[in-house]
Amino acid sequence: MATFEMVMPKMGESIIEGTILTWLKSEGDAIEQDESVLEVATDKVDTEVPATHAGVLKQILVKEGEVVAVGTPIAIIETEGSVETESEQAAATEEKEALIASAPSGTDSLLSNVGIPSSEGDDRFYSPLVLSIAKQEDIDKSELAQISGTGKDGRVTKNDMLAYLKNRGSQPQKIDMDKPATSTAATSSAPQKVNVSVNAGDEIIEMDRMRKMISQRMVDSKRISPHVTSFVEADVTNIVLWRNKVKESYKQKHGEALTFTPFFVEAVSKAIQDFPMINISVDGDKIIKKKNINIGIAVALPSGNLIVPVIRNADQLNLAGLSKKVNDLAQRARTNKLSPDELNGGTYTVSNVGSFGNVMGTPIIMQPQVAILAVGAITKKPAVVETPTGDVIAIRHKMFLSHSYDHRVVDGSLGGMFVKRVAEYLEGYTLDSTI
Repeated sequence: MATFEMVMPKMGESIIEGTILTWLKSEGDAIEQDESVLEVATDKVDTEVPATHAGVLKQILVKEGEVVAVGTPIAIIETEGSVETESEQAAATEEKEALIASAPSGTDSLLSNVGIPSSEGDDRFYSPLVLSIAKQEDIDKSELAQISGTGKDGRVTKNDMLAYLKNRGSQPQKIDMDKPATSTAATSSAPQKVNVSVNAGDEIIEMDRMRKMISQRMVDSKRISPHVTSFVEADVTNIVLWRNKVKESYKQKHGEALTFTPFFVEAVSKAIQDFPMINISVDGDKIIKKKNINIGIAVALPSGNLIVPVIRNADQLNLAGLSKKVNDLAQRARTNKLSPDELNGGTYTVSNVGSFGNVMGTPIIMQPQVAILAVGAITKKPAVVETPTGDVIAIRHKMFLSHSYDHRVVDGSLGGMFVKRVAEYLEGYTLDSTI
């Protein structure tokens, strides 16, 4: 018999830990290689983790609900066959070292899951998330040692850090450019909790994990970015007529529907090329101008929550490529099949509020981006149309574009010109366009 340690896998570039949601197998169960053994939640997505070897799940090392760093052993798998050779053991060691080396700066010695002294006399274990928060908030080792921990064996948890920061005083906000804004933005400037009365017959519903995460990120974004919204109405009659003409043949050829979302993503990616200072992030007093155009598309889930998968290098895809990508991401988002990396790295976001029948909206920016576009419902309206023989009133298909942007770095002229350019690209379609 041989035994193997199954470790918490690396599930994305910026993912350094995960929460054990559910063990799908029990100790003593037979498992096949690549068979799902447990469900893990990260700050981006829930996902199933497959077995690394076939055999028997001999021992579960981590309980449900515990937060585990990448590279930490989580289970022991027993297999039939000889024990590991020296070369196999060396390969395993090399793999673990590679995992450790790939972690963000400041956490390189933590993934072995041993106590890391933060100051003289302090041998508590600090998770990578806690150390990441400490680094962002400029908490040194001696200060970290003074924070009371409520976790197992006195460990400091994320909530302990947030509670400490609320009483510590305001600190300059530093955004991790590879991750959406986290609850580290909560400081003493946060509004006080409002007492809510509960009356007979009222129903109390506990927020699920994703709703709590969305709630915190939206509040964080409003604290970080002064939001301004500009509105433009676009005439998309030609897009509607052209899509109606080709949608059946497109479906027969590609086996999927041609929705309006790819048109919006294409227009946005073109407008970003014209106005690249929309495709930026803010790091303190520095502006990071992004090279790649990665467009996030907001997708409503059956649970009522929202998730934003990312189309990477959207400017390099034609309309057919964008359509396939949009349909694929939306379908896998609704069935919880997205990987963490597919929710990471967005530089601009599009939210289709028109799919809910709304004509316009004032969307909240996805940090650390600086702008987001909400596209409203396409409706028929009477409009004045210029013709060679004079103005006429005609029925046109129109929609509102709502552009919210961070007024720290995007002024009204840039924010307004950008959304106007998106409208111009949408209005520029002709009935003889090709796909």
